[in-house]
Amino acid sequence: MRAQSQKAWGSGALLREVLEPGGLYPRRRPLKRPTAATLRSDYAAASAWAAELFGAVGPFSLETAEVGRTTVGANQLPAAAIFADAEAEIALVGKAKEAARFLELARALASLHSSFRAWALKRPLKLLELGADALTAARVALWLRDNPEPGIYVRQLGIPGVHTKFIENHRAVISELALALRANSEPSAIGPADEAFPDSSAEPGSLLGLTQARTPAARFAAGHGFLHPPELVRFRLLDPAVPLLGQARDVTVTAEAFSTLSLPVTRVLITENLVNFLALPERSDTLAIYGGGYGFSSLRDAGWLLGCEVLYWGDLDTHGFRILDQLRAVHPQVVSVLMDEATLLAHRDAWVREPTPSKAVLSRLTAEESALYERLRDDAFGVAVRLEQELVPWDWALERLDTSR
Repeated sequence: MRAQSQKAWGSGALLREVLEPGGLYPRRRPLKRPTAATLRSDYAAASAWAAELFGAVGPFSLETAEVGRTTVGANQLPAAAIFADAEAEIALVGKAKEAARFLELARALASLHSSFRAWALKRPLKLLELGADALTAARVALWLRDNPEPGIYVRQLGIPGVHTKFIENHRAVISELALALRANSEPSAIGPADEAFPDSSAEPGSLLGLTQARTPAARFAAGHGFLHPPELVRFRLLDPAVPLLGQARDVTVTAEAFSTLSLPVTRVLITENLVNFLALPERSDTLAIYGGGYGFSSLRDAGWLLGCEVLYWGDLDTHGFRILDQLRAVHPQVVSVLMDEATLLAHRDAWVREPTPSKAVLSRLTAEESALYERLRDDAFGVAVRLEQELVPWDWALERLDTSR
C-alpha cells in the first residue's frame, strides 16, 4: 500500500492534488485480504497481517469485511484503506514537509504571474528540486516576455541578482516557464516546450557541423532572440608547399568562411580525435579537419569539397558508422579508413564498451561497412564492443592511411 502511494508521489499526482484538488478523495484502496481457507491453514499469519494494518491506522482508516463465519468463526479483516485527502496519503510516505514546501513555492510562483501555476501543476517534482531557483527562472522568463528580441548575447544579459551562468544552467526550465507565459497570451502556443523553445540534448559530437540551432545553447538563443557564437571549423593544411596565413598551418575559422575557401588540395581527411589530428604528418595536396560528430551543415556549404577525395576516420563502434552514414548525406563520395573488421580484430586488447550503442538502420554504408555495423549492433563480437580511434597504434594507422590513396 505504501509502494502504491510512493508511486503516486513519484508521478507528481499527490502534489498536483494538494495544489488543485480534483475530487479523487476520499480515496479507497482495496486490500487483498486472507480468505477463509487461509484462516484455517495459517491463522497466525493472517492475524499478524491484520494487526499490522490496524496498528498503522492514522494516515488512513480501514474498512473491514467479515471472513470465515461458517468455518473458523467470524473475523473482521481489513478490506480497504481510506485516505481522507491527499495530505493523508502524503503522510503515509513521509513527505509532508516536501508537500508544504511545494505549496509555498507554487504560491510564490503564481504571485509572479498566474500562468506559472499551470507549470507548477505540470512539473511539481521539478519545482521541488529547483526550490528558490524556480523563482529566479520565472523572473528570467518574465524578462524574456518583455524583451522578445534582445539581440544580445546571453552573457550580456543584466537582470539584477541573476548571473548568466544561472541562465545557462537552467535553459530548459526557463524555456518552459516562458512557454507558460506565451500560452496565457497565445492559446495556439500551448504545447511541449521543446517545440517552441527546443532545448533537448544534442547528439554526441564536436563543433564541426553543429548548426546555429543544434546545440542546447544555440537553440535557446535562437528561440529567445539572442545572438549566438558562430559554428567553427578547425583544419590543418598538411602540405607545406601551399601558402596559407604566414606560418600558420592549424587554423580555426567560421563555417561561413570555411565554405568560401579555395585551397589547392585534392584530399581531405576528417578525424574526430584531437591527437590524431595534430599528429598527422605532412602530406602533399592534403587538408585535415578536426571533428565530425553528428550533423554536417558546415561541410554542406563547402561546395569546393565536392572536387576532393574525402576520407573519414572515426571510432570503430556503432556511432562511428552512424556518423559516417550522416556525413555521406552531405558528401556521398566520402570513403572510410581504419573502420574495417581487420583493424577491429587486430586490436582486441584495446576494446572498450560503447555506452549507448546505436540501433538505427543505416542506408548509406557500403556492403562491407554495413556488415560490420550490424555485427557490432547485434553484439556478434561481444556486448557493445568499441575500438576508439586513439587506441589504434600509430604505425598501423599511418600504413593504412598511406595505402588509402
